[in-house]
Amino acid sequence: LSLAPPEVTEDLAARFFTPFKNRHWGENYPVLKYYQAAQKDRLPKNIQVHEFYFQAGTALKSNHLQRNYQSVNYTHVAENILNSGIQVLVQLIAKKETPQGARYSLSCNPDLTLDVVDLYKQAGKKIMIIGVVHSDLPFLDGEAEVGPDFFAAILDTPKTHHQLFALPRLPMSVEDHFIGFYASLFVKDGGTVQIGIGFLSDAIVHALIIREKNNLSYKNRIVALNLDQKEIHSEIFTQGLYGLTEMLTDSFMHLHRAGILKRRVVDEVTGNKTFVHGSFFLGSKDFYQWLRELKSEDRAGLRMTRISKVNDLYDPNETRLRHQRVHARFFNTTMQVSLLGDAASETLRSATVVSGVGGQYNFVSMAHELKGARSILMLRSLRAENKNKRISNIINETGHFTIPRHLRDIVITEYGIADIKGKTDEDCVKALLNITDSQFQNELLKKAQSKNKISKDYQIPLMYQNNTLEKLKILSQKSDFKNEFNPFPFGSDFTPVEEKLALALEKLKAAKMKSTLGLLLKLFSPVKNPGGFTLELERMNLTHPKNLREK
Repeated sequence: LSLAPPEVTEDLAARFFTPFKNRHWGENYPVLKYYQAAQKDRLPKNIQVHEFYFQAGTALKSNHLQRNYQSVNYTHVAENILNSGIQVLVQLIAKKETPQGARYSLSCNPDLTLDVVDLYKQAGKKIMIIGVVHSDLPFLDGEAEVGPDFFAAILDTPKTHHQLFALPRLPMSVEDHFIGFYASLFVKDGGTVQIGIGFLSDAIVHALIIREKNNLSYKNRIVALNLDQKEIHSEIFTQGLYGLTEMLTDSFMHLHRAGILKRRVVDEVTGNKTFVHGSFFLGSKDFYQWLRELKSEDRAGLRMTRISKVNDLYDPNETRLRHQRVHARFFNTTMQVSLLGDAASETLRSATVVSGVGGQYNFVSMAHELKGARSILMLRSLRAENKNKRISNIINETGHFTIPRHLRDIVITEYGIADIKGKTDEDCVKALLNITDSQFQNELLKKAQSKNKISKDYQIPLMYQNNTLEKLKILSQKSDFKNEFNPFPFGSDFTPVEEKLALALEKLKAAKMKSTLGLLLKLFSPVKNPGGFTLELERMNLTHPKNLREK
């Protein structure tokens, strides 16, 4: 996974993003030249780049990256490295000076390294491990801590002390908030959670914190949405939750700070009482600071470990792992779901890879193996394409699926919950139509009827025929909980002026220009008073437009 700040070319976006990028990552953030060349199909012939997971959307136009992508479950990557004959592994490491000498930690990435080293030893093969010390990388012990003899070489120089790659905290939409709320209803006190990264993961955590801190409002929302789901939970967290996640993110920091992530299990390697096991971490600057400043008890309770331990059950300590992972809820995002319940999470119908399988299949499969566990796939019901044309993400057929229909479980959109585990094909179609945007319901129903997957006389219940964004916005403004739909519930990395701009640019991107004539008339009219948006226009360098485009 090659991480890099996004490259923005469109004028308005660049005006907003370039100053932010320089501030957030630093003007001297190291460019991954091999990846830039691979994206543009300009790699020298003697170099090949193989990835099993792309930073979402960055490889769409690259012939080289698409051809050399390796579709592998995260748990199988270590073996894939062994079989590929890799000879050198390089990674950032953390260093701590002590009276006894320097100590080293794999910190953010014990995920594959520990498994790779063991596999090479078992196979009698050699691999060179090179550690690159980064002064800001949080030092995490447990399995992540290794001795200096673990490495063939250690590079420790100020030249590598650039800023860490930190994800900016972006605005959350009303749709995201509703998806997060519906998902949070499945989290049971005393249970286990795996949560990925992004808007929807943050939305789940935000809803769980409301449930803990403002329980009456949380329950009022259940009433307002007329939910009759059988397996939902709304109680506060007396026992708390235990985290089990391949990717440790801001979500777990927020849950721990709120006193929710507090159920501890006994780590079978260290014997420490542990509230979260993770394999790699990625998040905001605030998150990295939290990791660096963990108090001793919390530091002992946060364990970074190998991916083979987290993402499946096939471990020498499998029985103990099963006892730890009670009431497990595995949350993942997906791009599209078919009416029969299979999900496409990383590859388009054209076979173009957007991201990668990662650990999603592992967690969905594990949910079906663990007693009382559930897999929850989340997605927005629609997206905009081709000059704001709206397209449904609930579709007739996925083309290339990540999760097969026989592993279908719970699917959530902003319009509600489809519990389709063990259901007939007809009941699956009905449940998914109920959480589809109403613009597309009838068309999808007719397709399902033409394939004899649902009765010819079936009609979508009246209560689900008004699945519109307008309805959600009205609900979000109810006096009981309108303040709970904050676009930045956990703060942001933007200035107050940039927060306004970020929201405005999102709306502008989604807007449909209804009158070309009206737009042209505005362009040729005199520039009026900016109406209180002087600071915003100054930040975008548009106070005095120099040409028609800027105007």
